[in-house]
Amino acid sequence: MTSTDTAPFPHVVVVGGGFAGFHAARAARRRLGRNGRVTIVNPTNYFLYLPLLPEVAVGILDPRRIAVPLPAALRGVELVLGTVDAIDVAERRIGYVDPEGCRGELDYDRLVLAAGSVNKLLPVPGVTEHAHGFRGLPEALYLRDHITRQVELAATATDPQERAARCTFVVVGAGYTGTEVAAQGPAFTAALARGLPQLRDQRLRWILLDVAPRVLPGLDERLARTADTVLRERGVEVCMGRSVQEATHDGVELTDGGGHVPTRSLIWCVGVRPDPLIESLGLETAKGRLVVDPDLSVPGHPDVFAAGDAAAVPDLTRPGEVTAMTAQHAQRQGMLAGRNVVASLCRDRLRRYKHHDLGFVVDLGGADAAANPLRIPLSGLPAKIVTRGYHLLSMPGNRLRTAADWVLDAVLRRQAVHLDLVRAASVPLDTASPELPRTAGAAPDC
Repeated sequence: MTSTDTAPFPHVVVVGGGFAGFHAARAARRRLGRNGRVTIVNPTNYFLYLPLLPEVAVGILDPRRIAVPLPAALRGVELVLGTVDAIDVAERRIGYVDPEGCRGELDYDRLVLAAGSVNKLLPVPGVTEHAHGFRGLPEALYLRDHITRQVELAATATDPQERAARCTFVVVGAGYTGTEVAAQGPAFTAALARGLPQLRDQRLRWILLDVAPRVLPGLDERLARTADTVLRERGVEVCMGRSVQEATHDGVELTDGGGHVPTRSLIWCVGVRPDPLIESLGLETAKGRLVVDPDLSVPGHPDVFAAGDAAAVPDLTRPGEVTAMTAQHAQRQGMLAGRNVVASLCRDRLRRYKHHDLGFVVDLGGADAAANPLRIPLSGLPAKIVTRGYHLLSMPGNRLRTAADWVLDAVLRRQAVHLDLVRAASVPLDTASPELPRTAGAAPDC
């Protein structure tokens, strides 16, 4: 059994290195100074900037650009590599499994739960076997290789039906991720096909499905109309009010009489659900999210705080509702959680979370984007400038490298290569964490 508890100072432990966890650890470290310890527990040693994951999948960005090393970005914060699988709130102790399967424990004085979310599953036959989600670098790398491989296999296929199936890509979910993947996909496959004379006259189909009545449901209708127009202009078949009824190796059956679509590519972007760790705690939850007070503390447990997708934070701007599971909320809640954790140690007043949305940005590839900064609707090049500027300001590192990749993509051809570093079995849809799947068996003590 390993343990890193050696100092007498107050110990703050943050579970999760996503938007909420990263900013909670940074805020706590800055406020504690030398008067305490901050430890972050995460399966990987990097913070993943999820909004730019689609650009990794279509070959615009190197995957390292959106993976910011935690030790470099969180100076003074101790990093423990591992997946937390047990929390004892009575004893103030967490248990985790490291990447090599060894068990460890950490005691804490204050705990911030920011475990994030995993792929949302629906009871659709065949989906878990034949679809792949989009929540991490392994999945983005797999998808990039998969799309490249399908186009190249189509070029050598002698059966016209097989060739058409391999050149058909179905995206389920018209939220942020699904819309961006569907918008950027056609340019990627077209670039791949240009180097293959056998596909000169072959149709490359991209289909976007969602049971919602329009793309980007829940956002400003003007943003949705902009995105819908761009998608259709690029040849994407936008099928709202329709989804997948059954998935097989050879294709998908659509709901509402949509018929059978032959495809080898089913990209699952229907949304997320809170990490299963939260429901295992035995504390009160709401739709899988941990119930918290407006100051982000857990009722009855003043030493435990939660933020981001793992927490059902009351939305004080909309009484009776909770905040949405977005990066914008997660980042700001994390900053407040870190501040309130230190305030609770110092017996200061805890602040309540209240945030008005400042707008949203959606990158649609090429020179297109949709944005409404400060509720001013923008589209086209102005929206693109705002979108990329927002991402660069929001990233905690790698800004220059990311901007350089954007410039290179604008002037050079994308490299059509699949490295086959990630196999399909490594990114199953029903895995809680692509980096370190949780298992029922006990890990060895090391």
